[in-house]
Amino acid sequence: MQQSSPPGGLYAFLGRDFSCAFLSLNGRPATTIIRNSHILMKALHGYKLASILATGLTLIVAFAVIVSPPGAVSDAPPTGASITGTVKLDGMPPHQRPIDMSKEPSCDALHKNHPITGEGVVVGPDGGLANVVVYISEGWSGSVATPAAEPQFTQKGCQYLPHVLGLGVDQHLKVVNSDQALHNVHAIPLSGGPNPEWNRSQGPGAAPIDASWPAQEVAIHVKCNIHPWMSGYMVVVKGPYGVSDTKGVYKITNLPPGNYTLTAWQETYGTLTQRITVAAGKPATANFTFKAK
Repeated sequence: MQQSSPPGGLYAFLGRDFSCAFLSLNGRPATTIIRNSHILMKALHGYKLASILATGLTLIVAFAVIVSPPGAVSDAPPTGASITGTVKLDGMPPHQRPIDMSKEPSCDALHKNHPITGEGVVVGPDGGLANVVVYISEGWSGSVATPAAEPQFTQKGCQYLPHVLGLGVDQHLKVVNSDQALHNVHAIPLSGGPNPEWNRSQGPGAAPIDASWPAQEVAIHVKCNIHPWMSGYMVVVKGPYGVSDTKGVYKITNLPPGNYTLTAWQETYGTLTQRITVAAGKPATANFTFKAK
């Protein structure tokens, strides 16, 4: 009488141990069956467990497909598209007054060979305008864009570095005191707005101050009540942005294709806007020119 073989999937799963137990049914002593029975039971249990897990995974996937709303998509993945440009000043820049730090000797000594001036308008040799934040003010429908690196606002030489800091809504930043002087960081957003004003002292070697802003605001003035010449800005935006360097060059990266409105903000001259179309995977260019007052 021919004996039927176990199901192919089960036999393959049980392997050699099942084979030994199965052959014992063809005439081997009962002791062989007993000796291999625990192996057989373990194998059968493993097969059942694997079968249950596979069935469960199938049901989970099917459920996910069913509950997903039609047409629902996540934020578009980065396409490599970018916007680059230059911000310039047309005309004579205003005179920036030298800063007298003699009341804070530790900071004054750091600038002995390189006296500093105010930073309200910083223009390079070719007319490039630094510290301008260019951001998407219309057309961005994705989630809040948060750079991977945590922004840092550093007090060094009784200056704020960088002078203008760009960051995202709810993005945490660190305020660091690298001086041998006591500072007081006074952030002054729009009165009555969603962003709270705060004023915190920070001594030499103190732990960094952790802060964030719950709403977009262009821009939040930051000053030090101890050193009145210290002035900087935090520009809080929802979408991607770029900040111009000493040559006036900025770059906004990883944009999905679309039509956007760009706004360029400068602390002395205010804002300029322009429309731009970004094609998938292709760089776009948008230049801005502020008129000197």
